[in-house]
Amino acid sequence: MDNHKAEAKKPMTVFALASFLNDMGSDIIYPIWPLFVTTVLKANMAALGFLDGLGEALVSLSQAASGFISDRIRKRKIFIWTGYLCGAASRLGYSISSVWQQLIPFRILDRMGKIRSAPRDAMVADISTGQNRGRRFGLLRTMDNLGAVCGILISIAFLNLLGYRLLFALAAIPSLVGSLLILAFIRERKTEGSRIFKGLALRDINANFRIYLLSSSLYALGAFSYSFLLVYAKDFGFRVSFVPVLYLIFTASAAVFSLPFGRLSDRIGRKPVLMLAFLFWAGVCLGIILGRSRLLIVLVFILYGMHKGALDPVQKTLVAELAPAPYRASCLGGFQMVVGFCALPASFIAGLLWESFGRFAPYYLSLALTAAAASLLIFVRERRSD
Repeated sequence: MDNHKAEAKKPMTVFALASFLNDMGSDIIYPIWPLFVTTVLKANMAALGFLDGLGEALVSLSQAASGFISDRIRKRKIFIWTGYLCGAASRLGYSISSVWQQLIPFRILDRMGKIRSAPRDAMVADISTGQNRGRRFGLLRTMDNLGAVCGILISIAFLNLLGYRLLFALAAIPSLVGSLLILAFIRERKTEGSRIFKGLALRDINANFRIYLLSSSLYALGAFSYSFLLVYAKDFGFRVSFVPVLYLIFTASAAVFSLPFGRLSDRIGRKPVLMLAFLFWAGVCLGIILGRSRLLIVLVFILYGMHKGALDPVQKTLVAELAPAPYRASCLGGFQMVVGFCALPASFIAGLLWESFGRFAPYYLSLALTAAAASLLIFVRERRSD
């Protein structure tokens, strides 16, 4: 058992470092992405919502496909390093785009890079137990968010010096290094017999998992992109140069809380922590609707980080535990596919509501959908597994 734990720690270290580097590259871009799209490329909020929603939908499709194929061929590594490589290449594409429509193919390439996620998460789940799985997913999210903090600091420090385009090109380097780390240091167990295994079928998914999937889908329909929070902050009166700082506050908050919430879910269960995540998001919506001071808006971004810190690691942990063990990658990918397909209309509808009925309309819709999702979550039964 001690040898198994020691062996399990080695890939966790590599995964954590690669996640840190990839999110460093991503978050050099993310805090200035909505500003680049709306001010430099002159897109409106509906176009921004379309680009963000398209990205999330493609994340879903790529994760579902990679998860299914990964389970079929019992291979994980190739999807992980290739995914990081796609992310690096897409940022070079962003740097040469001159109109928002040109971002579309590079946005597709960027989000297709998420083929890494389901196979990696399945690998993490396989080398973990019911007693440490939440902590390990929390560790990954913490490293993601710490990398994001570093990326945001780079973005803030060098935006005026380098400009958007050169900064986007610079953001490709960390993900390239992460890809090389996976290639060099991750080893897969060899499978015996046939290389092709039976794929996941609908009959392999029980009613409990389906209820959880429905709950998460309802929530995702109202969980529009972070871009709307950043644009709202700019319209509220924050200087453009301060908007990335708000994104930094959100990301640092998520980094601080991801591991503690993952550990908390190991102790008290996954559902209570997910309920907390829903409550935090409701607080974000109410803070925007009722906020009348800049201090309250800053607190909203802290609360948003707490929401992400509770939601992201625990959501994946529960999927891994409700899924049949041989089909973990398929279930993780399929879950992200369904939730991500809900994200496309979520951000697009939020953009249309913003343009047609005012900036608060998306938040009212999100509150209603979050309440419905929390009500369904009550009926999900947890199942710990090794």
